[in-house]
Amino acid sequence: MKIVVLVKSVPDTESKIKIGADGTSIDPQGLKFIMNPYDEFAVEEGLRIKERLKDDTTVVAVSMGPERAVEVLRTALAMGADDAIHVSDPAFEGGDAQANARVLAEVIRPLSPDLILGGKQAIDYDAAQVCPAIAEYLGMPQALIVSELKISDDKKVATARRRVEGGDEMVEMTLPALVTCEKGLNEPRYASLPGIMKAKKKEIKKVGLADLPLKAESVGAAGSKTKVVKYHNLPERPPVKMIAGDAAAQAAELVRLLREEAKVI
Repeated sequence: MKIVVLVKSVPDTESKIKIGADGTSIDPQGLKFIMNPYDEFAVEEGLRIKERLKDDTTVVAVSMGPERAVEVLRTALAMGADDAIHVSDPAFEGGDAQANARVLAEVIRPLSPDLILGGKQAIDYDAAQVCPAIAEYLGMPQALIVSELKISDDKKVATARRRVEGGDEMVEMTLPALVTCEKGLNEPRYASLPGIMKAKKKEIKKVGLADLPLKAESVGAAGSKTKVVKYHNLPERPPVKMIAGDAAAQAAELVRLLREEAKVI
């Protein structure tokens, strides 16, 4: 069985984000980048399936992005992934979710995976569009926001529990299929020291536009349907307003402010 796991390099949630000079990107200077947290669940699930099946199952980590994406691939390898592919090319820059999914689908297609795993969303853009689009490009069933996943003994069927508004939904899919992983699916492991040392020496395959059956006009900014026009900083919060007087006076003034200034009641 072959499992492909999609991982992405994203800014650490504790990093302070600044808008770049062009106004349409973030300034990476001084930022710490990490593996997208939801992708950690995907890597862990792939490794658990491999351990459970105890056969010749392989886990391949795939990441698209600049050179820093290599670090998240090293992390996946250190956790236990067998191989890694770095998808990078100047032609891919500026791509939206659909353009990036088109590229990733063509990277994945020749691998003929039985299962594709990814995080339910990336914490940078929060679009949650790339994985579903990959499934569409590859013509395979998909289950999103999955909190429980089971693979049949014959490796032909996947049963997924996915979270929906007001409850859970059980989905049964014929493999190959794509699944996006939700918090609670598992508890990602820490990379061991031997795993980290092995990952440093592991070769990471590079894939660019020349390796894919795609034209330059169908990828990156040229192949995108959407574009970022401008980033804006969040408005500064107004200063805290203190209300004087006894409890009754404070309550009356608070109600007045909520009605007349905040206009929420």
